[in-house]
Amino acid sequence: MNLSESEIRRYGRHLALKDFGIAQQLRLKKAKVLIVGCGGLGCPCALYLAAAGVGEITLIDDDKVEESNLHRQILFTQDDIGKSKALIASQKLQIQNPLIIVKGSQTRLTSDNALQIIANHDIVIDGTDNFPTRYLVNDACVILNKVNIYGSISQFEGQVSVFNYEYEKGIRSPNYRDIYPAPPNVDMVPDCATGGVLGVLPGLIGTIQATEAIKVITGIGEILSGEILLFDSLDMSSRKLRIKKNKNLKITELINYDDFCGINNNNKGHMKEITVQELKEWKDNSKDFQLVDVREQHEFEFCNLSGDLIPLNTIMDDPDKISKDKPVVVHCRSGARSANAIMALSERFGFDNLLNLKGGIQAWSKEIDPSVPQY
Repeated sequence: MNLSESEIRRYGRHLALKDFGIAQQLRLKKAKVLIVGCGGLGCPCALYLAAAGVGEITLIDDDKVEESNLHRQILFTQDDIGKSKALIASQKLQIQNPLIIVKGSQTRLTSDNALQIIANHDIVIDGTDNFPTRYLVNDACVILNKVNIYGSISQFEGQVSVFNYEYEKGIRSPNYRDIYPAPPNVDMVPDCATGGVLGVLPGLIGTIQATEAIKVITGIGEILSGEILLFDSLDMSSRKLRIKKNKNLKITELINYDDFCGINNNNKGHMKEITVQELKEWKDNSKDFQLVDVREQHEFEFCNLSGDLIPLNTIMDDPDKISKDKPVVVHCRSGARSANAIMALSERFGFDNLLNLKGGIQAWSKEIDPSVPQY
């Protein structure tokens, strides 16, 4: 395999670098990279890897573009709302660099398909935003001896590390479970919708992930393995912490990661729900009930259903705000946070009159009142 004249012109500034010649560019051309998640991290990472000349890039994401994505997911525009992230991103990257192969898959990575998908790639970029997929990616990479370039963001801070990097034959660097052997309580970690995220932050972290991928592929520089980089955008500070490898940790098979992370809590199967149509009927008939909104203040100010605002991170502090004498409908944006609130309240305080609004305020907007904005 050689570089074409077009590739030599396109990647000329790479070839001009000291210790980065045709051999390194050829390694990029031969490389196959899988990017899991086409969101805030995946977009900038994919852009730079495509521009750098990675020969084959596969994007996997079963989500669609929403308007709230646009302030940080820089591959998408207003015209892309409602379309597949993976397919739109792959089309734009292919236009950006027609000399490489870009594939987009709307598939959801699961324990059933992860090993088969990841096996066909050299490096995996973890651009996920949820714990089940993060543990799935990690475990599959360990089983298959693949490098996993991890990144995560929250509010103003980000993390990056290179997991499962091969130091020498048979010796690999720590992985995600060496830092987090068990997932946190799902109620304790806010997602982007709850806690927010500075729009430029995933661009910074995703670009660092791309940098580490290029270093791993080409063999230049020092790899961010065996340590994790912590970055704070508010004061532009960073520090690196060493990761100690757990020699007793053995990962030999994939599991049900929703169960492992507490997503499929058994209580959810017994949770009472109410549809938006039923809620409207209650409102129209002036039924005596309490409506509790567990979103954040900024979300409530943007749009609400005239309920009592009790954010999820405060709801356990003052349960007396919630009635035990009449039905209580709990809602959030989509129904996930409200489900967590109901489980926590039921387990700790014995509430048995709580109903989760199925689909949350999004369902109300789609099916009842379009004047209530979606976000």
